[in-house]
Amino acid sequence: MDALLKQIELFGIVPVAIIEDEKKAVPLAHTLSENGLPVIEVTFRTKAAVRAIEQIAADSSEMLVGAGTVLTVQDAQAAIDAGARFIVSPGFNSKVVEYCIGKSVSVIPGVLTPTEIQYVLEYGIEVVKFFPAEASGGLKYLKAAAVPFGNLKFIPTGGIEQSTLLSYLQFPKVLACGGSWLIRPEMIQAGQFENMAELTRKAVASILGFELRHIGMNLPSGDEARNAAVQLEKMLQFSSRDTEGSIFVGTQFEVLKRKSLGAHGHLALATNFIERAIAYLARKGVSIKPETKNIQNDRLSTVYLDLEVGGFAIHLVQV
Repeated sequence: MDALLKQIELFGIVPVAIIEDEKKAVPLAHTLSENGLPVIEVTFRTKAAVRAIEQIAADSSEMLVGAGTVLTVQDAQAAIDAGARFIVSPGFNSKVVEYCIGKSVSVIPGVLTPTEIQYVLEYGIEVVKFFPAEASGGLKYLKAAAVPFGNLKFIPTGGIEQSTLLSYLQFPKVLACGGSWLIRPEMIQAGQFENMAELTRKAVASILGFELRHIGMNLPSGDEARNAAVQLEKMLQFSSRDTEGSIFVGTQFEVLKRKSLGAHGHLALATNFIERAIAYLARKGVSIKPETKNIQNDRLSTVYLDLEVGGFAIHLVQV
């Protein structure tokens, strides 16, 4: 998979915008980026689309801008010339796909049926748009239709809302979801940027699902760790589980038998998608300690962040 598609996967959502007034384009892009989603698909449904893409592309190299509802080669050419870095179509058009491939621009054609998917595969396409998602049977239909197609990934779009977002993303064949509910045309036209900011924050929070899993306490020896564990056990009526390096008391406390990361200990922060969480935090200037990566079943399970808060190290835990 190319780097741009991998970047979209790490975002988890592609906000889809119908922009009638090009003056709203840059403020809209800022709203998305500042609230955790530096990506936008500007649809070719309005006369302002090309200028909107131009302005967003010129304003910030960090904002990943693409064009949607691209129906013809002429549309694709105009979008790419304006600065679009990816092209999305509602259906499969071989000429549009061939043009984008020739320009080395990522193209995401729309599909609905297994027959359409087979046509797409002939072009070496790795990611397709599943549209219209909810009107066509939603996640249940997608799970059934995707089975024969190996490593092909999907971006479901159409009818997805905050309430269904996480269930789609938890299906391994879903790369990301189209997010038209975040920035509805009437909100853009009315300049309701704070409303859109709130919806964006809520969607990002839903994807990441950050939640305190347990508190780790650094003790200098096994004996002191056992004494602390007994205190917690008696006080809280929790059961304990002794491991080689620590004692878990309930699920909330890990008492370490030796000094570890963090002046006082660590905070274990659970997340729905650890790779997406790492990418999100990196955009906020928070990196990880690569040497602390723990791989289980070929997947990243835990990793420490390269910072302390109040004397506590923080590590991410994949749930």
